[in-house]
Amino acid sequence: MLISSMQLHSITIADPPLRSSYGLHAPYALRTIVELKTDDGITGVSETYGGDGPLAALQAVRQRVTGMDPFRLAGLYQQMNQSVAVAGDRSQTYLVPGENPLDQHARTFAAIEIACLDIIGKAAGKPVCDIIGGRVRDAVPFSAYLFYKHAGGGGLGDDRRDDEYGEVLDAKAAVREAKQMIARYGFREIKLKGGVLPPDVEILTIRELRQEFGDDCPLRIDPNCAWSVETSVGVGRSLCEELSGGGYLEDPCPALDGMAEVHRRLVAENNHTPFASNVAVTNFADVPRARALDAVQIVLCDPHYWGGLRQVQYLSHMCGVLGMGLSMHSNSHLGVSLMAMTHVAAACPNLTYACDTHYPWQTSVDEVVAGGRIPFENGCVRIPDKPGLGVELDYDQLARGRERYAKLPYRKRDDEAEMRQHVDPNWKRVLPRW
Repeated sequence: MLISSMQLHSITIADPPLRSSYGLHAPYALRTIVELKTDDGITGVSETYGGDGPLAALQAVRQRVTGMDPFRLAGLYQQMNQSVAVAGDRSQTYLVPGENPLDQHARTFAAIEIACLDIIGKAAGKPVCDIIGGRVRDAVPFSAYLFYKHAGGGGLGDDRRDDEYGEVLDAKAAVREAKQMIARYGFREIKLKGGVLPPDVEILTIRELRQEFGDDCPLRIDPNCAWSVETSVGVGRSLCEELSGGGYLEDPCPALDGMAEVHRRLVAENNHTPFASNVAVTNFADVPRARALDAVQIVLCDPHYWGGLRQVQYLSHMCGVLGMGLSMHSNSHLGVSLMAMTHVAAACPNLTYACDTHYPWQTSVDEVVAGGRIPFENGCVRIPDKPGLGVELDYDQLARGRERYAKLPYRKRDDEAEMRQHVDPNWKRVLPRW
């Protein structure tokens, strides 16, 4: 069995005006759907970042991929890894996910690997999680991912989407957003994207979430490095009780050294709130240093830029050896990506926290999975009783996504430019902001 062709589908999906320390989400997010076909008629699929950069990187490996045995992934990884720069800052501190040039090889390989694993699973008649070592759970928990946001549901013109959650720019609105999301999806943990409003407002938001949902619902907050060391210490001190019991503080300030200082000062006050990261820790070399500094206790993996599903499994084992926790970061995505995340999470014994997902922020209008949206049961996604990833493509929906992409004037995510265009013409991402 050999790969006979590789098709790349550039699409857009509507995205609401969500806020983070990076700026403002554009009305559409960019995605790429990868299709690999074999000479014996099996098709494997994956979903990854979109736009000109990711597309060019995938096109550059087309000749390597076409004609290869989908089982022989280690050789492809070795070839692609030979040209990787070993120096430089690999963090996501200043770059939105999918735009770090030092992670290009990992992102590109991941997209190919996931499609190949889909092929292998279909050839073997087994779900992906079972052909990469076997599942340790049949259903994977996800958290309610709250954002401060402006009014609007994403899209433009006649393609404008309904605004399910409305404007969310204060604590009470965030609680309302959480209640809506939990009522629909059954999530049992909550994550708040912070770094948007003054810290006292975000502290109040977490406190009101705790008051509304009680001690049995773990809370976490992620300001994406928007706070100084002093502010991070102050927030950690203020939210000591609210972030206990399975919650965490994620990337409060820039760089591992800063996070280590914040954690050291809080521990000295007998405040043992764990710290998580998907910004300062983005590759294997970061993990031992994060552990040695005691800057990060929970690594937030992401199969799309860590290099695929099996790399995430290696990370799970590494975190287990080092006594660190593991969860999963996400980005604006559709069902193919959600199922890849679910399969690897099911096959990682050391996954200790519910995963992130942006999936509630996307709509059925954009879903390219045949049969429609992936269902959640009590906040979890269940591994389907189907081979491979367990999903097939809806080609009519895929064509609509390509049509939207063709009409879109931009080919790169730029949250700062969106802020200047729609909120404040003088806005710049400044770290730390508070």
